[in-house]
This record gives sequence, C-alpha cells and structure tokens, in this order.
Amino acid sequence: MLLLYFFLSKSPDRSISTTAPLLTDSRPDRLVGSWIRPDGGYQLEIRSAQKDGTLDAVYLNPQPINVSRAEWHQPGGSLKVLVVLNDVNYPGSTYTLDYLPDQDRLVGNYFQAVYQENYYVEFVRNE
Repeated sequence: MLLLYFFLSKSPDRSISTTAPLLTDSRPDRLVGSWIRPDGGYQLEIRSAQKDGTLDAVYLNPQPINVSRAEWHQPGGSLKVLVVLNDVNYPGSTYTLDYLPDQDRLVGNYFQAVYQENYYVEFVRNE
C-alpha cells in the first residue's frame, strides 16, 4: 500500500524533518495509547497498530467523531500517521502526523476540510 504524505503548513518554519535517523523507539506499537491536543483537548485514541499498516483509532471532540481510515507508515525509518475523519463538520478532514520518539509526541498537519485550511498541531500522550 503506497501512502503519500505531505504537509501544507501555513508557516514553513514549522515543517517537520523526515531525515531524522531511525531511533529504536520508532516501532508502530509506540503509537498505541491516548493522545491529546493541548490547544483544544481533542483526543486521539490509538487502540492498536497492525503489521499491515492499519490503526484502530478513535477521535473525540469531546464526543466521538467517525474515523473512516487510520494508518501508519514508516518511510525511511520515520514513523508517520494518517487519520481521516468523516462525520458531520468533518467530511474528509485529515491528520498527517510524525511520531517524535525522543519527545513521545505526534506533530504535523490538520486539514480542516470544511474551511479548506491547514493547521500545525501537536498531540501529547495522555496517560
């Protein structure tokens, strides 16, 4: 399965380097857990990471929002996450995130489909 990841950040100084060396904690199972966006309390719960690249994920704002697709990919050793939302007010909104093992954070882009806008976002572990 080929996945294309790109960031349409409004501010180029917040781009994420994908040339970081592979660290031992870049295993997909490190994604499993409860993650929260400190800027608004949005929650991403990743229940499992399968070998085929799929994730069992739930998104809350604060009520559940339908996750139509959730996947991980590891191009060049950098662990990436794609979450596609498909619900009222979220038709096709997406998160494209990088896992930073040294900081145990997910960082990247949130595409808000209704307004066709991109935002830099961060998730921290909520455990």
